[in-house]
Amino acid sequence: MKWKKFISYYRPYVKAFLADMFFACLGAVITLIIPLIIRYITNTVIYFETAQAMSRILQLAALMVGMVLLECYCNYYIAHAGHMMGARMERDMRHEIFGHYQKLSFAYYDDQKVGQMMSRVTNDLFEISELFHHGPEDIVISLIKFIGSFVILLTVNPMLALAAFALVPFMLIYALYFNKKMKLAFKRNRARIADINAQIEDSLSGIRVVKSFSNEEMEMDKFDQGNQRFLESKNNSYYYMGLFHAGLGAFITLITIVVIVSGAVMMTKNIIQVTDLVTFLLYINNFTEPIRKLINFTEQFQNGMSGFERFLEVLAVEPDIADKPGALAVSGLKGEISFENVSFHYKDTAENVLDHLSLKVGAGDYVALVGPSGAGKTTLCSLIPRFYEVSGGNVKIDGIDVRDMKLKDLRRNIGIVQQDVYLFTGTVMDNIRYGKPEATEQEVIEAAKNANAHEFIMSLPDGYLTDIGQRGVKLSGGQKQRLSLARVFLKNPPVLIFDEATSALDNESEQVVQESLERLASNRTTFVIAHRLSTIRNAERILVLTEKGIEESGSHEELLAAGGLYSRLYNMQFAGNA
Repeated sequence: MKWKKFISYYRPYVKAFLADMFFACLGAVITLIIPLIIRYITNTVIYFETAQAMSRILQLAALMVGMVLLECYCNYYIAHAGHMMGARMERDMRHEIFGHYQKLSFAYYDDQKVGQMMSRVTNDLFEISELFHHGPEDIVISLIKFIGSFVILLTVNPMLALAAFALVPFMLIYALYFNKKMKLAFKRNRARIADINAQIEDSLSGIRVVKSFSNEEMEMDKFDQGNQRFLESKNNSYYYMGLFHAGLGAFITLITIVVIVSGAVMMTKNIIQVTDLVTFLLYINNFTEPIRKLINFTEQFQNGMSGFERFLEVLAVEPDIADKPGALAVSGLKGEISFENVSFHYKDTAENVLDHLSLKVGAGDYVALVGPSGAGKTTLCSLIPRFYEVSGGNVKIDGIDVRDMKLKDLRRNIGIVQQDVYLFTGTVMDNIRYGKPEATEQEVIEAAKNANAHEFIMSLPDGYLTDIGQRGVKLSGGQKQRLSLARVFLKNPPVLIFDEATSALDNESEQVVQESLERLASNRTTFVIAHRLSTIRNAERILVLTEKGIEESGSHEELLAAGGLYSRLYNMQFAGNA
């Protein structure tokens, strides 16, 4: 299965692959022919008459120069076109793995580190690209040179050829033993460098927190620990690599020594002529060079295959949330949402976050969710767009189970504004247009006006074309939140989820954002997860969610009058604010 998958990446580039193999074979054949021409000159041509000998030598010299130029072009072609073939295959694999990442659910990302995932997309795939290009090419060239030179040596002198071949079986046994050792060592190296990438990504993403706590030295210590572990794994792999290279290098030198000593002995007994020994010495390079190439290939093979196995590990992860066969295409949902006996627990835990919860929200209703942390407010809302799959029961929109809808259509009908706003590197225009990629400039501006963002955007150096930096680092919290609201205004969905959308803002920013939220929520089914209870006084219905489920339900005034949990939470906040 692994090799079938590996070979499949060659299919779109069969012509390029065959051309690469043709020029690789042609170059290898040329290197075998030139020593034969030299043997012909030294064995035959030098005994011609002077004029005839000079003429033939010049002809053969021109032929060899032409063959060298042809070999030069062959090497250029396989270096350029061959590498480009490998690079295109690398691009295809990167497209495939990134596309697969897009399909995986939140449950997968909960257990992964971004740096390690990036390592599989970058470092691993580069090594695989080199293997795609050099693997078949090196094997073919090596076999042609090794078999071709051995056959030619047999025709020149069988006894000397067998003497040269005598050490090869021992060399192969040695290579196979250390090949296994190197494979394990290189796989550990892959894991270690992925750990380092993850640590770097984590530290640099939180650089402001690092500096605010003056913890640069602590971050260096954490990095140095990972760096040292990588060094130790490298030491282990280089130990086996050193034995591998040194041993095979020694075998190759010994082959040359065996040929020279055996040839010298045969010459003393008139079994072989000096010209044939010269031919042997010319060919011994063609006989041993393929072994050297295979040495390099083995190292490359271990690097590439360890990366390919890590690549396959990601592709083997089946998306746990995907369209079912025959999923319905939906558009223009009204937004009536019902939770029917819904239970949910996170992966690898048996304890339910939600336990047999039932709830019905009418189209256009404004519902607020409050309660202690860990009660499942965010989890409940995450089940609507199927960020997580229910463990039991059903979530329905307009009477249709969300699992029966096409995932893309379902999520197009839902807008989400979170406390932790994520803005992409690029311009203000790019980030707002993310809500509707095909939107016109005027539509983007209108969405910004609705989100109370147009005024501050126009005050930026380049207006809507201002670059906001990574994650919107150049903007304030309130400005970022308003851009995220503009994005949802542009999307114009019938269902909204506000997850603590104003809890991180100052009072002035909160007031502006709250006004935008109210405008956006008009005539849409809206779920608001609120920490500041003062922001949800106008909600049509407030649900107090605890570990027991929905403990209280009613309007702000009704819940205060009931004197229950909501009343206590509200009075605590009011007393704290006072």
